[in-house]
Amino acid sequence: AVDVPEDGGAAAPKQEEKATPLPVLLAEADPAKGEKAAKVCAACHNFEEGAGAKIGPDLYHVVGREIAAFPGFGYSDALKQIGGKWTFEALDHFLKSPKDYAPGTAMGLAGIKKDEKRADVIAYLNTLGSNLPLPEVKQEAPAEEAPVAEETPAEQAAKAEDAPKEDEAPAESSASTD
Repeated sequence: AVDVPEDGGAAAPKQEEKATPLPVLLAEADPAKGEKAAKVCAACHNFEEGAGAKIGPDLYHVVGREIAAFPGFGYSDALKQIGGKWTFEALDHFLKSPKDYAPGTAMGLAGIKKDEKRADVIAYLNTLGSNLPLPEVKQEAPAEEAPVAEETPAEQAAKAEDAPKEDEAPAESSASTD
């Protein structure tokens, strides 16, 4: 298996972060970075139209192609059974962990764990004859349209309870100065 190290093996547990949606990652992806990252793939795959298969199938025009459908390539049963097309989402899941996506696959890549790097590679693959429109970035209406409140209603109510009443003197003035 080809391992693609991502983080130097940090042992500290990570806090759960909300994953960035794939359409956002793809909108921000850099195909040039993806081309550089995909150089390791060239050991097993061609990227040029008509170059044919190597150990793995030719990746020219892979985005949008039927899964396990490159002519003349002997795919594993694991990939043959998946069906469907190599959509952006399918490629994202497969490249993250080929063995999880298609248990029994012959793909030697351990996976590309970093979301941004995976998106760069997918954006690069899309430039290779597919050029499909990227998935639409959907705005999260509650986060985008919600007014920015400096305090929650509960915080505002608590503050109001602590504030001196109009007919009360402020707490500081009633304090003794002995």
